[in-house]
Amino acid sequence: MEFLELIEKRHSIRTYSNEEVSDELLNELIECAKLAPTSRNKKPVDYVVVKDKAILEQLSVSKAGGSQMLKDAGAAIVVIGDSEKSDVWVEDCSIAMTYLHLAAVNCGLGSCWIQIRNRQNAEGKDSGEYIKELLGIKKPFEVLAILSLGIMDN
Repeated sequence: MEFLELIEKRHSIRTYSNEEVSDELLNELIECAKLAPTSRNKKPVDYVVVKDKAILEQLSVSKAGGSQMLKDAGAAIVVIGDSEKSDVWVEDCSIAMTYLHLAAVNCGLGSCWIQIRNRQNAEGKDSGEYIKELLGIKKPFEVLAILSLGIMDN
């Protein structure tokens, strides 16, 4: 696929079929994301892949509005950054999210960027803290966003 065609084809997809996203595709997406540049090559970005339907359901309430599609997603990738390794982890994670989003399109997957940093869930709890507790993410890592993934529902 030509790059211009790829970026024109990218849209936020919030409805998925019930099909599972294969481990091979998820690994390919992570490998693409790892090629994203980072400031001074510090590589503060890491990824938590979630396929468990019960966890996806819990992630679907991590943010007040905008995360509900996770309950029907085939998988999700939580993008986290080491805030001690780099003071620009937010930018580095954002570049990686963009790579993931475009790689998903290239692989024929639907995806949607779910902003988590500086957001709250319906109960007023910080979305990032909710996800860190749910997934056992320890400091110095912070949650930037989640990429929902799935086979597009035709």
